[in-house]
Amino acid sequence: MNLSRRNFIRNAAFTAAGATLLGQNLFANAKKGELTGIQLYSIRADMGKDPLGTLKQLSAMGYKHVEHASYVNRKFYGWTAAEFKKVLDDLGLKMPSGHTVMTTKHWDAAKKDFTDAWKYTVEDAAAMGQMFVISPSMEQKTRTDINELKSFMNVFNKSGELCQKYGMKFGYHNHDFEFSEKLNGQTLFDIILSETDPKLVMQQLDIGNMINGGAKALDIMQKYPGRFESMHVKDEILAASGHEKYESTILGTGIVPVKEVIDLGRKWGTKHFIIEQEAYQGKAPLDSVKEDLEIMKKWGYKS
Repeated sequence: MNLSRRNFIRNAAFTAAGATLLGQNLFANAKKGELTGIQLYSIRADMGKDPLGTLKQLSAMGYKHVEHASYVNRKFYGWTAAEFKKVLDDLGLKMPSGHTVMTTKHWDAAKKDFTDAWKYTVEDAAAMGQMFVISPSMEQKTRTDINELKSFMNVFNKSGELCQKYGMKFGYHNHDFEFSEKLNGQTLFDIILSETDPKLVMQQLDIGNMINGGAKALDIMQKYPGRFESMHVKDEILAASGHEKYESTILGTGIVPVKEVIDLGRKWGTKHFIIEQEAYQGKAPLDSVKEDLEIMKKWGYKS
């Protein structure tokens, strides 16, 4: 074998090895159970008009996981749990989590037990195969009294115990007020995390919502490492109108260091990365979430 041929083979081997390593490194940090999904609120108008057609489009884009934002009278977007599960199964979709606001009306203080409405919520979530039952907000009256808030956090823990019986976890999803509002000198978010048992209550960190509350995801994650099993992956820009200063936009085009945040989340145990975009700057919502998924895949996050 002459020198030039030997160099050619060696260089080709290095090139192939480099390509292999590049492919390996792209998903090197991916962990078992990790997924990328979409919060269906991102395409709420489409889901309202044509839920089946919209879900078909999501599946065709490459989405494999969805998170619901509509559960009314024991129905998801008009379907019972059994019906909706079949719809998703037929499209190759799964629903590992969902949003249903838990209020004080779901807890009977006299009986020290949940009302049937919340029990059905948990039962139907289990029937859908969910891992997380997530409450995405909190009543005003709960937020303005420290004793009320701490008492309701105890209900959160009890909801965690209820969900645990079905092999699930209860969770909470932040908006912005948790960081801008305080009681006894503490932010509501700090109180929520100090008063809930992480074994029973998971936290879904919305990395965009908090911007309007004056908080930054990296700071919160550094303060509470490992507490966020799920994230809403979102970017933000200055809003052209409306009551909030910032609005969501295509990932990687706003002021949130999205990739840095989700990479740190992955390092510290976040498994579910749920895309959510609520404003579109003139683009169609479905086109926006398609672009978001493509960006996540380029960053090494598989659906």
